[in-house]
Amino acid sequence: MSNTDQSRELIKGIGQGLLQWYDFRQDSRILYIGNREDDIAEMLAQNQINLLCASEEQFCDAKWQQNYRKCFDYLIAIECLERYHKPKKVLDIWYRLLKKNGMMLLGMNNRLGIRYFCGDRDPYTGRNFDGVEGYQHVYVKKEDTFNGRSYSRAELKKMLADAGWETVHFFSVFPDLKNPCLIYEEDFLPNEDLSTRVFPVYNYPASVFLEEASLYGSLIENGMFHQMANAYLIECPINGVCCDVEHVTGSMERGRENALFTIIHKSGNVEKRAVYPEGQGRLEKLMENMKFLKRHGIHVVDTKIVYGACVMPFVKAESGQMYLKRLLQTDKDRFLQEMDRFRDLILQSSDVMEHDKGDGRGVILSRAYLDMVPLNSFYVEGMFVFYDQEFCRENYPANAVILRMINTFYAGGGIWMQNILPMEELFERYGLVKNLDQWRQMEWEFLSNLRNDRTLHEYHSAHWINGEILNANRQRMNYSVDEYQRLFVDIFNNADTRKLILFGSGNFTRKFLELYSQHYPVYAIIDNNQEKWGQELEGIVIQPPDILKSLHRGEYKVLICIKNYLSVMKQLDDMGVGEYGIYDSGKDYPIKKKTLFQPFLGKNEEPKKYHTGYIAGVFDLFHVGHLNMFKRAKEHCAYLIVGVVSDEGVRKYKEVEPFVPFEERIEMVRSCRYVDEAVEIPLNYYGTSDAYRLYHFDVQFSGSDYADNPDWLRQKEFLEKHGADMVFFPYTESTSSSKIKELIDKRLV
Repeated sequence: MSNTDQSRELIKGIGQGLLQWYDFRQDSRILYIGNREDDIAEMLAQNQINLLCASEEQFCDAKWQQNYRKCFDYLIAIECLERYHKPKKVLDIWYRLLKKNGMMLLGMNNRLGIRYFCGDRDPYTGRNFDGVEGYQHVYVKKEDTFNGRSYSRAELKKMLADAGWETVHFFSVFPDLKNPCLIYEEDFLPNEDLSTRVFPVYNYPASVFLEEASLYGSLIENGMFHQMANAYLIECPINGVCCDVEHVTGSMERGRENALFTIIHKSGNVEKRAVYPEGQGRLEKLMENMKFLKRHGIHVVDTKIVYGACVMPFVKAESGQMYLKRLLQTDKDRFLQEMDRFRDLILQSSDVMEHDKGDGRGVILSRAYLDMVPLNSFYVEGMFVFYDQEFCRENYPANAVILRMINTFYAGGGIWMQNILPMEELFERYGLVKNLDQWRQMEWEFLSNLRNDRTLHEYHSAHWINGEILNANRQRMNYSVDEYQRLFVDIFNNADTRKLILFGSGNFTRKFLELYSQHYPVYAIIDNNQEKWGQELEGIVIQPPDILKSLHRGEYKVLICIKNYLSVMKQLDDMGVGEYGIYDSGKDYPIKKKTLFQPFLGKNEEPKKYHTGYIAGVFDLFHVGHLNMFKRAKEHCAYLIVGVVSDEGVRKYKEVEPFVPFEERIEMVRSCRYVDEAVEIPLNYYGTSDAYRLYHFDVQFSGSDYADNPDWLRQKEFLEKHGADMVFFPYTESTSSSKIKELIDKRLV
């Protein structure tokens, strides 16, 4: 199955999770409003349910209504009622189609959902805040076309009551109906940190300006959680009998072998069931893991298998995550003691295969449980009690699990946690620093594979918020149009004619130096941290801000290279510094393009397809293949820029030593008649996206050997979204740097 087909199947499964957990009565007859090809309808049909699908045209027909009057046990309508201009009339029809013990299940968007207050656009009008305002500015003229509208919880209750439903039972759905990861009964409130559980999704993520996940805790504390849910699943039983479910957690994105539902029942039991038959082995593995941990003295929630599902009692206690966060705020020393104790539990969880040798690798466990993290534990009577220990790796470094302990604790916690205790101090405390990149890579691989991130990459790109865009949207809201343009957009105004001074010496400054210092020479770096004064960054001495007092106004330009820039802005204002801008490491700042000579075109000559082209590479042992690529690229563009990887970059990313030093490689490229400009690719460059931000080329050229590479295809997708192209040229089979190096190694040349 291709990656595209896998992605479609996963996305379909995620949407089906809205009702796949629901226990329909046996031998029920179900009416689904919509097409049989819809994801929910397909799921119902696969479960061998007696299913009839009907369109609006069908169920509004009087004869059809008479034929199916009081015929159905269930009526299911997902995001349908919002599209009818007269929903009351539709509800009246639907009511008459159900049996005396019939149930209507509605999936509805909430016009007061938190996503819209965070900047998402209304799904029916495509504009911000239309639903929040009750659509008072749309659908008011006769010529307006009605595309649909959302309703609030109160409006839905009244509408359903007017249509005859005396009992209406709401479930709040997060993040939304198409991504129903968490479903909460209207009287149930989460006792966990949702900021680490929910990945918000949006109709138009480019307009979002608030971090939705960080708001869930405040909504819960202030009694607004259900009122501001993004969507609802609504049970409407004619006989008043609803299901006994309080909460559902789904992991549909994990695929058929790993997807599970965790269901909390009002009876006090928690049920964990496999979504698909292929996942039954996952439950058996979970049971085995829990028994193993218990034998090693780890407290776990008692779990047993009943009718193919794992069943455990509901624990009325705060999560280990919430307990530790509360402790961090009130007693830092006690917090560290408890984190030490948690770390010790990880080390206790299985036999030690290799003891700590002091080389940074730490202890190697015979069985490491990757979800032994505060988020998957309760704090009960002074003990951490674990649940959901699904994933085990044999002969695995304990340090990789300890890193997950720290990362999951800090995830979604906000800057206040870092201010009290930077997570780097915990890395140091537990001996993780020496091999930190390795532990991070292991965590990333585990989570990425589990969540199918690669398969769902395109889907996530379309619906997940980009933090850089969010911050930029926030910035625009705080300033006038002219102020924003001056401070955040035209940051290089006068930077090439004045002494350029960078304020800050952290990651933002390092990124600036890597990307822009060859185009805009830096005169000085200043920082408020006295401990950094006298140190060097890329050969530039870090100095105190007082050096600005020795310079004349109009002689220099300051760029603030700090994430939290407000205090520095005030500092510069107080010093009388007016000429400054704010650098954002994720923002697009194209450098000034050189003036290009446009040759006179003869009668039979046609203009080049592209204006500016770009090629990136090492170009070690320059050969005819490189020459052919440059020649073909120049045939397609008026101006060709070639990026050459530095020696450090070759060592870091290729893990080999270049035969020819960088200065010689770039000079050979620069001397080629087809190349208009040769530039160094900085060490920590992020590929095509960073190159495009610098040069705003129209096309990037590459060899055909990368045409099917997923990473390069993602780069191609990035360029196409920004109006540029990726063109793959045929690979020169007869000659390559690798073949030449192989011959050199064999001493044949």
